[in-house]
Amino acid sequence: MPIPEIMAALSEWGLSVSNEQLLRPSSDFVTGMYAACLEQVTSISPNVLHESVQNTLAALEDSHPDLYTASISHNFILYHLTRFANAARILDFSAKDLYLPDPERTRFILSAFINFVKFAEQCAPFISNLRDQSTAIIEEREQVAQELAALQHKLNTLKAQRAKDEPKCEELRIENAAITAHLVATKETTQGVVKDIETLKIEKANIILKKENVNSDTALLLDNIQRTRARIVQSPERIKRNITIMGTTAIDDKKALAMQEAKARDLQAKITVLTNIEKDVRGCIEQLQTIEKEVQLLEGAHKELADVKDSLDYKTIERSELQMKKERVYRQLTNAQEKLERAQRHAEEKRQASQQTIERLQREYERMDIERRDNDKQVEELRKEADEIEAKIAEHLKKSEAELNELLAEYWKLRHETEVYMETLANKLNMSVSAD
Repeated sequence: MPIPEIMAALSEWGLSVSNEQLLRPSSDFVTGMYAACLEQVTSISPNVLHESVQNTLAALEDSHPDLYTASISHNFILYHLTRFANAARILDFSAKDLYLPDPERTRFILSAFINFVKFAEQCAPFISNLRDQSTAIIEEREQVAQELAALQHKLNTLKAQRAKDEPKCEELRIENAAITAHLVATKETTQGVVKDIETLKIEKANIILKKENVNSDTALLLDNIQRTRARIVQSPERIKRNITIMGTTAIDDKKALAMQEAKARDLQAKITVLTNIEKDVRGCIEQLQTIEKEVQLLEGAHKELADVKDSLDYKTIERSELQMKKERVYRQLTNAQEKLERAQRHAEEKRQASQQTIERLQREYERMDIERRDNDKQVEELRKEADEIEAKIAEHLKKSEAELNELLAEYWKLRHETEVYMETLANKLNMSVSAD
């Protein structure tokens, strides 16, 4: 852009720039001009940067913060101007453009900044839409903050409940470990007992089978004895002997039967005990399954607590981002209000100047109206005088025409008389006269 256009564009923003400053720019001059262009678009003023610098110095916790004030301020303004220059398609903007400005490059950068500011002013509806979206984001942030507070309260409640249930959970873990070890030991013992039961069942079946065989043999022997008694001659001695033998055999069989019955009763008692043990084992297994379900529920609760923690961390980060966005939007809103107030003041000044101009023009118009009426009167008078002069001219023309006609008539009369005189003279002098 030519220098006059740059000066005109900057003067529209209330910035007075001379031709000498653009031809020989200084560091303070270009910094002030660039900062003004930055404020026109982003509303980032030196006051806002001063607040950020003070916050940074406070975070340093140094005993001599004044040593860093200038450098941090320069870094902040350079950072924002670099972003602004990148948006204006000046990708090689650097600190050299601020502290060692070149006249030609300074005019180039100012031209780019001015064009970008004008483009931003043309996109005012879009910026207004962004502000509306920012307001919606602020409202959403408030809602998220409320949800975060509720989740925080719920998390604190869960933490308190967890801290309260932690001793009981520890006891349950210890009890669960003991029950698990006891169940493992009981399971091994049960497997041995089951094997013993199976063995005893097989022995019982064999004994029952032997008893049936013995009973069948006894029945056969009784039948044989009956048949033998029917065939043999009765001998008292032999019968006594047989009776004694059979009595002894019967006693032995009774003893064996009593032993088998006692053994069967012992087996039955063992079976009953094993059945009770099996019931106890089943009860322990059911308790173990219940404990496993409780453990799964507890693990699910821990997972939900971890998810809630993750969600809380995410909400905390999001809240921080929204807080930063809110502060940035508030700063932009403050700067926009300041800009609006300046624009209103400028508009008010323009309105007052326009009002004064209108009043001056009104006065001039009234004066010109009075002069116009005077001129109209003069024109009427001149028109009347012209009409009178025209009438006099017409009358004079009539008189002149009548006098001219009389003169012409007199002329033709004189000419005729002259011709007659010439002819008469020529006739008397015998001369030839040619008529013209």
